[in-house]
Amino acid sequence: MWEVLGDLIPEQPRPTARPALWRYQEMRALLLEAGKLITPQEAERRVLILENPSMQGTSLITQSMYSGLQLVDPGETTPTHRHATSAIRFVIESEKGYTAVDGIRTTMHPGDLVLTPSWTYHDHGNPGDSPVIWLDGLDVPIVNMLGTSFAESYPGEFQPVKRPEAGAEVLFNFSYARSREALDRLYRNGPLDECHGIKMQYANPAAGGYPMPTIGAFLQLLPAGFQGARYRSTDAAVYCVAEGSGASTIGGTEFAWQKNDVFVVPSWCPVSHKVNGEAVLFSFSDRPVQKALGLWREEVSR
Repeated sequence: MWEVLGDLIPEQPRPTARPALWRYQEMRALLLEAGKLITPQEAERRVLILENPSMQGTSLITQSMYSGLQLVDPGETTPTHRHATSAIRFVIESEKGYTAVDGIRTTMHPGDLVLTPSWTYHDHGNPGDSPVIWLDGLDVPIVNMLGTSFAESYPGEFQPVKRPEAGAEVLFNFSYARSREALDRLYRNGPLDECHGIKMQYANPAAGGYPMPTIGAFLQLLPAGFQGARYRSTDAAVYCVAEGSGASTIGGTEFAWQKNDVFVVPSWCPVSHKVNGEAVLFSFSDRPVQKALGLWREEVSR
């Protein structure tokens, strides 16, 4: 062990993932091109994987999370399937797009967060006239590391709709309109955090706590003129810009971002955000796992 102890138990995290940013307009063009080349049935799911540049060949955005941009073109539906991995969907573009989970269908709107719990049948559709695009976040590497991955297709091509759509908002669809209103209310009534502005954690509607046992999700408001203090934590986070524009300094490198761009902050990597006008950031990470195991740590640099 004396030859490998420093690698087995390093003094602080040594993430394989590195800071990275994907510009949405560039990715959108590629995604729409893919839509002309392959159908949802051929692809099972038509997704462009956001693979961390320092982790080539892994299909991962961080060591514990998978992420990608998924497309459903007008008139399309995806085959129904289920898997042991849990998934979240942060909606970027949608007029009439929907997701169905275990027979409950919900219409998706930009900024909505839709949950797909482990081992629930789900499919997606787009009866509208414009593309539906969302950001996927899945706990694929956690499930695979534990050797517990299972998946299967629905016996028919599509599952039947069992319950009215109204039930979905209670069970697995977090409306952006309601979430945004909550951020505004907190901003009016509470102090700003020096690192995060106003930051809110999504909670599981049935059990409380995090929305998934393995995936935490957050929404934060950065008021106009905000310049945050440096912050780092052990959960690597994937961000998507819901509103506005600004820049984040991640590990000493500044990444300028605008609406719908996606960027990643690796584990224990210092990050600070700044904006001119008001901005809203969505993010997700493996924080629930780390907290459950007593491993999560954070630090503010003033």
